[in-house]
Amino acid sequence: MTLAIFDLDETLIDGDCSSLWCQRMAQLGWVDESFIQRDAALMKAYAEGALAMEEYMAFALEPLIGRAPEELEPEIDAYVEDVIEPLIFSDACRCIAEHRARGDRIVLISASGAHLVEPIAGRLGISEILAIDLELAHGVYTGRTQGVLTYREGKLTRLLELIDHQEVELADASFYSDSRNDLPLLERVGHPHAVNPDPRLREQASRRGWPILEWK
Repeated sequence: MTLAIFDLDETLIDGDCSSLWCQRMAQLGWVDESFIQRDAALMKAYAEGALAMEEYMAFALEPLIGRAPEELEPEIDAYVEDVIEPLIFSDACRCIAEHRARGDRIVLISASGAHLVEPIAGRLGISEILAIDLELAHGVYTGRTQGVLTYREGKLTRLLELIDHQEVELADASFYSDSRNDLPLLERVGHPHAVNPDPRLREQASRRGWPILEWK
């Protein structure tokens, strides 16, 4: 079965689900304006390829400490319906549908938290995801992550674990991403695609002859 791998933020949706969730938490009164400003600064570093993901996740998960998944689920479901659904690229939906029609194995892999990625993937009809896993203790979030973070080389590491290190599958795989941070995985698949790419990825894709897609 051929792999079709999709990044999420700025690839399938017109925005970053983590930053958008921070804004939602502000509306809920869970964070203040200084939190939003700090998020913007960290996301700028991400766009420049200079972000320590461990630092970002420690910051982004702080408002969840002591909260149970059952408390978050209705808020996140409403957030996905109200905020994320209108931002899903129609071109992305068509591409996913084409791969599904061919019988490909579809995997969504994201450097955002699994608490956000899983319900968004559900709206896209994707059941198999790799995302940053959150630690629970005594039924509540600790504010810490667990396992290998799905960021930069970590995406490749987690994907290889998922496919049981059968790298032959990567030779036939397609991967769609907007970000320079995904170059480690883009370089390993047989069919890399740059979607609405950032300047560094656009330059690399042009130089290497990778397809550049402008999704709306």
